[in-house]
Amino acid sequence: MPEDRIADEQLAELVRAARAQPPRGVTDVATMRQAARDRAAARTPGPAMTTVDQTISGVPVRIYQPGARPVIVHLHGGGFVLGDLDTHDAQVRRLAAATAASVVAVDYRLAPEHPWPAAVDDATSVVRQVADGGVPVAVAGDSAGGLIAILTALRLRAEVPLLAQLLICPNVDPGLGMPSVAEEGQGWLLDADQVRRWIAMWLPDPAVRTSAAVSPLRADLRGLPPAVVVTAEHDPLRDEGDAYAARLADAGVPVVHRCEPGLVHDFPTLRDASPGAAAAEDRFLADVARLLRD
Repeated sequence: MPEDRIADEQLAELVRAARAQPPRGVTDVATMRQAARDRAAARTPGPAMTTVDQTISGVPVRIYQPGARPVIVHLHGGGFVLGDLDTHDAQVRRLAAATAASVVAVDYRLAPEHPWPAAVDDATSVVRQVADGGVPVAVAGDSAGGLIAILTALRLRAEVPLLAQLLICPNVDPGLGMPSVAEEGQGWLLDADQVRRWIAMWLPDPAVRTSAAVSPLRADLRGLPPAVVVTAEHDPLRDEGDAYAARLADAGVPVVHRCEPGLVHDFPTLRDASPGAAAAEDRFLADVARLLRD
């Protein structure tokens, strides 16, 4: 793929290998969830630290570095259908280590068993409880988790003064109407048609997908906390993440925004294989630590 900008040869080889495979066509949710867990188990573990599994407001969570301040509430990605506390454990450990914060990872309810707004309800309940008593709280998320984090911040805007939004490749347009969906939606590890199937499980009513209730691009963003928003060049969700960062700035919200060249969706999951992905995640973590410190 000499005409394409790729962060490094290792990532290029991953993309070539994926393109050489026949389409899997897997639609069984249990199979997809197990595959996500298997992929996560094969990755290098994150830094060692104290963790505690418990529930907050009835929602299962894993607390990293309990007692530290501030607290980051983390919402994992996975298309609203996949993911759990274990699939993102290494990534969350890196976030906690880089910021010296306590991170509360939320095992929110998944679609199709629990469509919207269940995941946002869970995240909101956890943030509200964690922030009770004046504890400083930020919200973080990648991909679908990024949208859940944003919707949580919007819902709690008048109630909880959050520190920050910390977002990697967020899905902020469930209607998938941006040009990058067509431009980057095939052959770059995240298939746009699969994303559409996942969104349909989470938002069964097509009319809701383009409403302000679930699309931050159609919401009033004034009063939201400062943000770090990082997108990737070869991500179908690139344009919507870039547009969200621009709309935050237009609304007077401080934002650090970068579109990482040559990278694909949710690049931190490729850290073991791609030096470019590892360097980009390190830049994100440095931005986050700087924002929380300042």
